[in-house]
Amino acid sequence: MKKQVLAATLAGVLTVGMIGSVTTVSAEEGTYTIGICQLVQHDALDAATQGFKDALTEEFGDAVTFDEQNAQGDSNTCSTIINSFVSSNVDLILANATPSLQAAAAGTNEIPILGTAVTEYGVALEISDFDGTVGGNISGTSDLAPLDQQAAMLHELFPDAKNVGLLYCSAEANSQYQVDTVKAALEELGYTCEYYAFSDSNDLSSVVTTAASESDVIYVPTDNTAAANTEIINNICLPAQVPVIAGEEGICTGCGVATLSISYYDLGKATGEMAVRILKDGEDISTMPVEYAPNFTKEYNADICAELGIEIPDDYVVIPTEDEAAEESEEEPAEDEAAEEAEEEAE
Repeated sequence: MKKQVLAATLAGVLTVGMIGSVTTVSAEEGTYTIGICQLVQHDALDAATQGFKDALTEEFGDAVTFDEQNAQGDSNTCSTIINSFVSSNVDLILANATPSLQAAAAGTNEIPILGTAVTEYGVALEISDFDGTVGGNISGTSDLAPLDQQAAMLHELFPDAKNVGLLYCSAEANSQYQVDTVKAALEELGYTCEYYAFSDSNDLSSVVTTAASESDVIYVPTDNTAAANTEIINNICLPAQVPVIAGEEGICTGCGVATLSISYYDLGKATGEMAVRILKDGEDISTMPVEYAPNFTKEYNADICAELGIEIPDDYVVIPTEDEAAEESEEEPAEDEAAEEAEEEAE
């Protein structure tokens, strides 16, 4: 009888041990490490990264960890970061901005890569017959706004202008694509357009100074180097009374009068949702088409418009200042708490 009890006890211990070990393996298999390579720190890219992380955290909670690294605007550093992710065998790579995507594509053809804040994947990856799906181990989201509508915005606000300066970084292929497209649209509207290309932040000031002296209006696309150096642009263009039409909200906040822009947070979140489908649902990244922002908003910088004496149509939305944005973020939790209390009382 004692032998039977002992046998039963041992069997129970072994069973518990087996259950514990299976649970551990399952937990290990259900954890993910995501490598995030962001080209440079500025509002738009920061928002895209945050949206991406939030989408994954909402789905996986503590089971997902992020190795988040910033290349400080250096494409060579992007390659170094990507190589470290490949060596670590991360489960997925987020490439935030075009140089990050290019480095990731060169670094691995096995680890899934999702791009975000990339304007045109065909241009970035030199795909001549790009049909919307990259194939292989790459997909993602695009921040491409309707460039013809950005040109139309410039015309709406400055119909009497003659010369438009196209200010962009020559090292960014997607910036070249945007200014080429906008130039064609503006020339159809009767403007004379001139390129003003800078190679990096070192020659930005001299190029902006020339552009401001020769242009009635300046257009800046969704350019990462420009976005990281809006103070330089504003310090030259504002005293010269030359307005800037920007390709996205972050640049407009720093130096622009108006933009037709997307929500980079929402774009990043959509990218995170793509990552969930890959990691959790096993969706084949090679068949996933690049996704685009569904909504675009006409926005304006109230302070710069006031200083330049520019009247903005009623269908434009003012970009909140940093203080206003902070106040809104503080108010939202209070509103959520009030809603929760109301629900509890109803119950």
